[in-house]
Amino acid sequence: MTTTLKIDQLNYRKNLKKILADVSLSLTGNKIVGLLGENGAGKTTLMRLIAGVAKNASGTIAINDETNVAARKSLISYSNPLGGIATNKRISEVKQFYVAVYPDFDEQKYDQMISFLKLDESQRLSALSKGTREKLVISLTLARQASVYLLDEPFGGIDSMSRKKIINSIIQWKPADSLMIISDHYVSEIAPILDEIVVIKDNTVVVHKAADAIREESGQSIEDYYESLYGEADSND
Repeated sequence: MTTTLKIDQLNYRKNLKKILADVSLSLTGNKIVGLLGENGAGKTTLMRLIAGVAKNASGTIAINDETNVAARKSLISYSNPLGGIATNKRISEVKQFYVAVYPDFDEQKYDQMISFLKLDESQRLSALSKGTREKLVISLTLARQASVYLLDEPFGGIDSMSRKKIINSIIQWKPADSLMIISDHYVSEIAPILDEIVVIKDNTVVVHKAADAIREESGQSIEDYYESLYGEADSND
């Protein structure tokens, strides 16, 4: 299968602090991958580098063999928190902005998602709770027809019932041949939809493995396996 995302010897520092070191990773399409790691491990930084938002790293990142940042951006849908959009804008206006900016934005798919998530298009961004705002971001992100979807902590403010409802529906919203990477702390909840996991620890990728292989070989759940990686390190300190 063709490699959708290839990262080779990626290194990144910020304010002289090492954030990522010698990260190499190859992921193919038609998969949902969990990007796991404790707070500060570098998950968001890695996503921002893939998306072309963060810069000045060494090494290479390619999407469908494309390394040019501008070209890569057109192939990626990244869960932007809408920080650049005025808070007095209504949800309907945010949609029109996305329609104008992204040629691959699927209005019909978006309308289906906001109906499913019970979003009121007349509401202004300033009136949205954190959870409702995150539902909007998920809808906008997944409405694009992209090769790679990057969801960075997408469920933090969403209540438990809605979170499970969204997670169970992600498979039908994701285009079959695309790659989706989800970084989230709700490991046990996203585990059932994951094909693979990637764990970042000590500034680099320490595990890249199929979810089924982990369950079969270790006899553990994805969450227990992930937590054991840190438990073993702690016991050796």
